[in-house]
Amino acid sequence: MSKRFTVGAVATATALTLTVTGLGVPASAEPAELRTFTVVAEDGVSTDAATAAIRSAGGTVVSRSDEVGVYQVTTDRADFATKATSAAALIGAAEEKAIGRKPRLDRVEQEHLLAAAAAKGAGKQRGKKMDPLDDKLWGLEMIRADKARKVEPGDRRVTVGVLDTGVDAGHPDIAPNFDWALSRNFAPDIPEIDGECEVASCLDPVGTDDGGHGTHVAGTIGAAANGFGLSGVAPKVSLVNLKGGQDSGYFFLNPVVNALLHAGRSGLDVVNMSFYVDPWLYNCTANPADSPEAQAAQRATIKAMRRALTFAHNRGVTLVGALGNNHEDLGDPRTDVSSPNYGDVAPYPREIDNDSCWDLPTEGPHVISVSAVGPSGKKSDFSNYGTEQTAVAAPGGWFRDGFGTDTFRTDANMILSTYPKHVLQEEGAVDEDGNIVPGAETFVFKDCKRNGECGYYTYLQGTSMAAPHASGVAALIVSRYGKQQGRNGYGMAPDRVEQQLLRTAAATACPEPRLFSYANEGRPAEFDAYCDGSRSFNGFYGHGIIDAYAAVTVKPRG
Repeated sequence: MSKRFTVGAVATATALTLTVTGLGVPASAEPAELRTFTVVAEDGVSTDAATAAIRSAGGTVVSRSDEVGVYQVTTDRADFATKATSAAALIGAAEEKAIGRKPRLDRVEQEHLLAAAAAKGAGKQRGKKMDPLDDKLWGLEMIRADKARKVEPGDRRVTVGVLDTGVDAGHPDIAPNFDWALSRNFAPDIPEIDGECEVASCLDPVGTDDGGHGTHVAGTIGAAANGFGLSGVAPKVSLVNLKGGQDSGYFFLNPVVNALLHAGRSGLDVVNMSFYVDPWLYNCTANPADSPEAQAAQRATIKAMRRALTFAHNRGVTLVGALGNNHEDLGDPRTDVSSPNYGDVAPYPREIDNDSCWDLPTEGPHVISVSAVGPSGKKSDFSNYGTEQTAVAAPGGWFRDGFGTDTFRTDANMILSTYPKHVLQEEGAVDEDGNIVPGAETFVFKDCKRNGECGYYTYLQGTSMAAPHASGVAALIVSRYGKQQGRNGYGMAPDRVEQQLLRTAAATACPEPRLFSYANEGRPAEFDAYCDGSRSFNGFYGHGIIDAYAAVTVKPRG
């Protein structure tokens, strides 16, 4: 590990380099404690009017995103949020503040570490593949990516943004495809939730990932097919690190918005979003359980995300999102008991009105939302679903798949992908010498080159793992059917990419009976899910399970 530097929270608020000049410090300088907010302007409000309103409320703009009217603001005023909300030029202010530290261990994605596996085998071997560990990638086989790459392995000109916790560019399976020029870090470390900063500025260098999640996502999309480790769905496309998530797993509004704006300005082809914007599982316009300030903060989040997603889409970015791991119908959501997940206020029950509440970004405009299936093709027990938002389904893993067989509750039911060595060491699965510790051999793998360079891999599950399968297929579609755009550009209109992805998905019917129970897998009745719709489109699978081979061999319409 590199030497760490401890710094205060103030540095994290100003580390972003989009600083605006000419904006003065409020009269009440020398604050005892600075707080950081993301402030969103009303539609049609000029930059001058918005910054004047922010100043009047007692804030200082430290960065701004003019295209979408979003401002990062610091203040020492206890009443800033109230004043900002009451200003006619502003929608509201969402605070970036956390207390405590979010556990690195995700109860859904790393379920296998929280419950003993019934069988320790490596799972079904699928014959010789391109890379040594590809025989464990049942997801590639399910979506026929192993066949698709013989027709279209991906074009280096096609860029896929991984909007996540970072990407480990030093991983031997990521390095060949990593795009250093376009990669950016928009999320400075916040010591209160991320731990001590690795560098003095708290802005980690591009090509690092101290969370692990983003590297796992990147590997599924585009790990190189190089005879080493494993390969991704689109093994020859370029991977772009858009760090918008904290090491601890939080995704705050300002970094996410700036990452989407960068994707649009840079002309990225695809952006994968396997997260939701904290602290609200659902952002509501006026939930009666919320305070006026909380309502305004959520309205600001809704507006900012819609603007940023639309900006990226209009600039040619195909947007892919994970549907979420809360095992609920997004068209008929349950009471939210997990929000807000940070700040001074503990989570409290919130009845969710489907007409005025959104899970973002997956329910945002132009987002292709992806549900998760296990090796059996059944909807994973944790996966959200519903006819309102499910566009397609993809392999996301399901630890409890295979009930009644020797594959039930095995690691091999999940998704294997690239992972940073140092994160596995922090999690206790790899020792300081780089060896896999006893007991971790079923879910951590290591492959080394003759020169001693090694790559590490682990299993995770979730709609976070399903979305990158779809992003990889989207990248193959652009690679196969994209056209030269301008002198240096290359791409394909996002609406056409989405149309090809959906129309070539393998239609999958609802189970019978349609009310599917997960009782055999040990789940309570809350997990029971009703599948509404036809074979061609339903709430579990959307238009079907993605099919990479069909996507690159069936001629697009139009």
